[in-house]
Amino acid sequence: MSFLRRASTTALRNIRSRAAGPKESFWADGKHEPTGYLFNETPPPPGQSRKWESWEAPWYLCFGASTVLLAVGLPSRPDTSMVSWAHKQAEKELAEEFAD
Repeated sequence: MSFLRRASTTALRNIRSRAAGPKESFWADGKHEPTGYLFNETPPPPGQSRKWESWEAPWYLCFGASTVLLAVGLPSRPDTSMVSWAHKQAEKELAEEFAD
């Protein structure tokens, strides 16, 4: 094995060992085996409802409010396009021309 190959292999091994960090994610709370359920969340027992997490209510509220704002606000905005202005102007000029 050449000197450069040995040096690069050793350097890569040192970098990998120092920069690898922890084997698990910072946010992970342990090992999770797949259960086959969506988001690995087991369903509640029969007769009980699922408890919401702390982020769900504000998320649904903001999502609903933005949907209503877009559904109501976008169709009711004023028409300020240049094409509609030119169409109105042309109709006005045609009306004046035929009125004379």
